[in-house]
This record gives sequence, structure tokens and C-alpha cells, in this order.
Amino acid sequence: MDLSPTAQATLLLTSYFSKSQVDAEKPLTNTEWGRFALWLKNKGNTPADLLFGQPRELLEGWHDSKVTTERLLALLERGHSLALAVEKWQRAGLWVVTRSDAVYPKRLKSRLKTDAPPVLFGCGNKELLNTGGIAVVGSRNACDEDLKFTHELGAKAATCGTGIISGGARGVDETAMLAAMNVGGNVIGVMADSLLKAATASKWRKGLMDGNLVLVSPFYPEAGFNAGNAMARNKYIYCLANVSLVVHSGKKGGTINGAEENLKKKWVPLWVKPTKDTSAANSLLVNKGGYWCAENIEQLELSSLTEITSLNTVNTSENQNDLFSQTDDQPDIFSDVIGEVEPLTLKITSAELQYVLDIEPEPKLTNSDSDSDVMQQVKEEVDFYHLFLKELLRLTKNPLTAAEIITQTQLHKSQVAEWLKRATADEHVKKLNHPVRYQRQLTLTRNLLS
Repeated sequence: MDLSPTAQATLLLTSYFSKSQVDAEKPLTNTEWGRFALWLKNKGNTPADLLFGQPRELLEGWHDSKVTTERLLALLERGHSLALAVEKWQRAGLWVVTRSDAVYPKRLKSRLKTDAPPVLFGCGNKELLNTGGIAVVGSRNACDEDLKFTHELGAKAATCGTGIISGGARGVDETAMLAAMNVGGNVIGVMADSLLKAATASKWRKGLMDGNLVLVSPFYPEAGFNAGNAMARNKYIYCLANVSLVVHSGKKGGTINGAEENLKKKWVPLWVKPTKDTSAANSLLVNKGGYWCAENIEQLELSSLTEITSLNTVNTSENQNDLFSQTDDQPDIFSDVIGEVEPLTLKITSAELQYVLDIEPEPKLTNSDSDSDVMQQVKEEVDFYHLFLKELLRLTKNPLTAAEIITQTQLHKSQVAEWLKRATADEHVKKLNHPVRYQRQLTLTRNLLS
């Protein structure tokens, strides 16, 4: 394991090296590390500078009530523990990636900014960390029907060349990962505990040997289960993906907490599988901003899940340097800003608009036409609900969910919800249940379709 001086210093300051985790000084948290790293950067130093010369002198001027100079010096003096730990990890096939490494996941940097973990431990093909895919999450105790759907989803994603990102836990997570892995699909597993044990587990051996699996964790590789770590790793699952799908969520626990955090932070679109389990919280997640997906795996088009990812697109093609990357000509991670998201608009040309609404071609405007005249003319000629209704009737020859209608029309979900309610009340479409879908009525007025 060839660790650069910067990586060594980062490990010393942010990681545990013993299973008991009773070190005299606690390693820095993500937030604490971000604060300290920024201070170093502003002084023109790197973490590697702390390993040489007199670190106490370099730390002059640093003042923090929680991250004291004595705490930093004590952490830096753990070189022997680091050497022993690295040797053990390397024998087990583990590697370490820090935020200054080029292979570090760009999606984590872009979405989490300073809250991105400074260190990732892992095994397997680290090149998969930047490939994206579908985050598949769900309860440990999901029913057989949901697990069957999950298995078929994992296999279908692999067949389509779409990666699976999940948490490696028993139930939905493990089922999705194994199903994709066993047919050659790319899989990223974000482990909350026992990474060292997972690296040698027989169930993951094929994927690790074939190069289509990577297991990572921001936590000490030998750490046992910890509820706090399990909750904390959820955001990494979502932030490594392009889109997410909740198969089954309880009303309490890690699945719903992670999904709600994703909806709040708007990292990636959240799709939810319909379920007959009345104790599940799937419908609650849809009410909070998720989208229903098809209940039948044969009707689930993976391409339709990814069509709305432009809401939170992350540019991973550009070189996103970290604070302590080798070159300084790129902005560091603390100044990264995700580009502004353009509002959704109805994708229809002027000619299509005239055809659908049966209006005369609009006259060409002259320089003398004022803005108010133009706006009044548009209001008189275009009834946008009428336009939506025409498109809705065309689309709903077969039943569609609201999420599918949103995807097809590229309208905001609140606007679609309002117009669907109106169209249902006017009996232009009928509302079907289990899951909720919409289908056009067979008896339609001639003037509406003309």
C-alpha cells in the first residue's frame, strides 16, 4: 500500500487504528477535518508538512476549542499504530483512498462538499467508484415479494449495463448487490461495519476476483455494527448514485431516515416501489417528494428512472481537485459549487403547439410589438392546461403513474398534480389504484381530440 505523505497525515488525523477505539485522542470528524484542512490551505501548507520538521511551530496561530493543538500533535504521534494497521489491511487486500487522490469519488466531493469523508477504506475495483448507477435500498426484513422484485431489479440493471449501489446489509441491500454481481454487473457496496471481514467473505469473492465489485467504508475496517455509523453511511449510498429506488421502507429506521435526508438535500431523484404492506412507509416517501415506479419488474424501464436525473446532475467529467491535490490551477473542493439547475419546461416546438391546439400559425412579430402585446397574444392563443390535457390523453392510452407522466411531460410535479386532479374531476381520465395510475376515459368529446 503506497501511501503518500499527505495520505499518511490524513489517516493519522482522521482514522482509528484499533478495534477498541479507545485512543487517548479521538480522530477528527469530517467537519473538524474540513475546518482544519482549510486553515492549512490558507497558510500555504499541506498535511504532509506536519510529518516533517516541527509540527508545533507549523500549528502556531491555530485556535479551536475542540480541535486543540495538543490533540493534533497526539494524533500525529501514532505513526507506529498506523504502520501496523496498514500492514494488516494490506494482507487482507484492503486499500485506502483519500480526498487528495484522483480516484476519490467525484460525486461525494460535489454533493457533500466539506462533509465528504477524508478517507475511504476499500477492496475490489476502485475504478468503479466514479461510475454511478442506481442506489437500491430497503429494509432488512423485507417480504419475499419485495426481495423477489429486488433480485430481478439487480439482474435487470446488470443486463442493461447500469451499476447497483447499496449498503451490503441483509435483506434488500444484499439481494440487489448479489443479483447484479452474479451476472457480471458493476456493484458498489458501502459498508457500515466489518469491511475487513467482508473482504474475505465467500459471498463477495466472485465479484472481487472478476473486478465488477468494490466494497468501501469511511469507517475503521474492523469496526463492529454501530447504529450511528449505519445511519451516517446512507448519504454515501445516495451520493455515489445517479438515481435511487426504495423497495421497502419501515416507518422507523435507517431506510426511511436515509430516504428523507436524500429528499431534503435533493441529491438524486427518489423512486419508490408500490407495496401492499400497510405497515410500510413507502407512500409517506412519495408524499414527501418521491415517485412511484412500476410495481411489475417487467414494466419497469430503467431508462425512465434516469430521465429525471438532470434535476441534480453532477459534472464528473471535470477534474475536481481537492485542497491538497498536486496542481493549484483548479478550484479546491471548498469552493466547488454545483451548477444552477434549469427549471423543467414542456418540450414542444412551436409547430407542435399549433398542431395540438389547432391554432393558426402565430404572426411574425415586428420591432414595434411591445412585450405586453406579445404576452397578451400568447395568453389569448394558448391554454396550457388544454395543451397538457391533449398530451395527457395521448400518453394515457395505457395506465401511467404520476411519476411517469412527469417524466414524459417534463413538468413540475406540483403542476402535474393540480392538472391531474382537474382532469380526473372532469372525467377526462380515470384514477386507478394499487398502485395509483391514470388512464384516459373511453368516452371523450370529439372537440377535445380534434
